[in-house]
Amino acid sequence: MAKTSLSAGAVIRDMLMKSEAVMQRTNKIFPIATDKALLPYILYRRAALEHNPTKAGQPGADTVTIEVVCYTAKYADGVELAEAVREALDYRQGESDGLTVRSCMLADSEEGYEDDAFVQHLDFIVKL
Repeated sequence: MAKTSLSAGAVIRDMLMKSEAVMQRTNKIFPIATDKALLPYILYRRAALEHNPTKAGQPGADTVTIEVVCYTAKYADGVELAEAVREALDYRQGESDGLTVRSCMLADSEEGYEDDAFVQHLDFIVKL
């Protein structure tokens, strides 16, 4: 079965796993949620999808919003991990299992604290 933009998270995870800067800080990268990970770790999820069909009714390029959330025990470590994630994804391209990310751009970010962890939340607009 051919992969579509519904599988965009797999390409994003692959791009993060290939980043030496990210891997130096954590190798725990999970889709959507986890209840077993020890800090630091990263969660990612597809937050939105915009389908762009062509005039001929054929499938066109999709645009997906991917949320990447970094959880760390220390604030400074969280900022460093978020910077590594941005370096791995912002203005980058990637491919995994036949699905190609043509562009990936940071669109928004916020930080916070929840459940004894510092949180860096990054939103990327991904074109496939």
